Amino acid sequence: MKKIVMIFAAALLATSVSAQKTAVTANKFEDNWYLGINAGVDFTNTFNGDNAFKFKGIAPNLGLRLGKNLTTVFGLALEGNAYFKANDKSSWNSKTFINATNLDLLGTFNLSNLFAGYPGEPRNFELSAVGGLGWLHAFGKGTKVNRFTSKVGLDFAFNLGEQKAWQLYIEPAIYFPLEGYEGSQSTNNRFKMDKRTAWLQANVGLIYKFGNSNGTHNYTVEALRDLGEINMLNARINELRADNELKDGRLNENSRTIAGLEAQVEDLQAKLKACEERPMPTPTVVVKKNLLQPIVIFGQGKSTIDAAQYASVEMVAKYMRNHPEAKILIKGYASPEGDPERNMKLSLARAESVRTALINRYKIASSRLTTEGMGATSELSEENDFNRVAMFFDTTVE
Repeated sequence: MKKIVMIFAAALLATSVSAQKTAVTANKFEDNWYLGINAGVDFTNTFNGDNAFKFKGIAPNLGLRLGKNLTTVFGLALEGNAYFKANDKSSWNSKTFINATNLDLLGTFNLSNLFAGYPGEPRNFELSAVGGLGWLHAFGKGTKVNRFTSKVGLDFAFNLGEQKAWQLYIEPAIYFPLEGYEGSQSTNNRFKMDKRTAWLQANVGLIYKFGNSNGTHNYTVEALRDLGEINMLNARINELRADNELKDGRLNENSRTIAGLEAQVEDLQAKLKACEERPMPTPTVVVKKNLLQPIVIFGQGKSTIDAAQYASVEMVAKYMRNHPEAKILIKGYASPEGDPERNMKLSLARAESVRTALINRYKIASSRLTTEGMGATSELSEENDFNRVAMFFDTTVE
């Protein structure tokens, strides 16, 4: 009995040391409960008075286990087993279907977590020790037997499922009835293990672990930081705060700049709106003697009319509609660079291009339009770009 107490105390001390190194979640009262069922056989009266093994019989058993893991290493469980009559050599020579019942209060010790630490979730395979005290009630011949018992065993456990909520275990154990109970043949009133009537047991059990407050069915590891890490994190937080304040200052400055730009944009929009609302003057053709003011400008070496130049052509067309008696001479010009003969042909092509546009696009009668190629000139403008033009002359105006 003293050995059991010493082992129990040593395990508790190791559990406390291990708990100081690992912080875990799900430590509330309602966390880490489990319920299991087990079944197996026990080999009765396996030792004789000379401590020699002697097989006398087997009895099947069926039991329930309700427990709670108090830490990742240590837990408590309440286990009840019923032993059934298998043959006349079973214990207590009971004539009833149930030979005996045994109720144990057990301590469980996860040896894998004790020596290797808890990795954050249960391992696929774990080894645990179980041990504790129980109360046996046997239905013997002629009299009922009541005894204190002690149990020591090992659980070879396999954690199953994605969340490892299920556990399958194989448990070999040995039970020792305790001497010194009332009515015992022993004259020694102290509790001690009675090896003469000890029995072996081999069970298989299945456990379901209920859900915890952390959203899992097991303990989870919570990261711990030492003082140095905390100081480092605080320093980093202060750096980020200072950087954030600097950025806030820049944002405020940018906000003021944006506000100024928005005011400028609003002012420009107001001016633009005023311009848009201002009535546009109706374009008119200005006639100087017989020369009409609009001209058509061409690109270097080209005789096609650019889209922007059709406004001038359209003004001439409107003039001719307003003056049905007017007849227009279109003179084409070229800039002085290049071959003179080629420039002559280019100037005529420009005049013809404008005449074709007036006829086809603006439906002016062809009989009212004539063309003339004037060749190269530098007299219209000092800029060569304005010497590549077509000009309009009203031949009915003196």
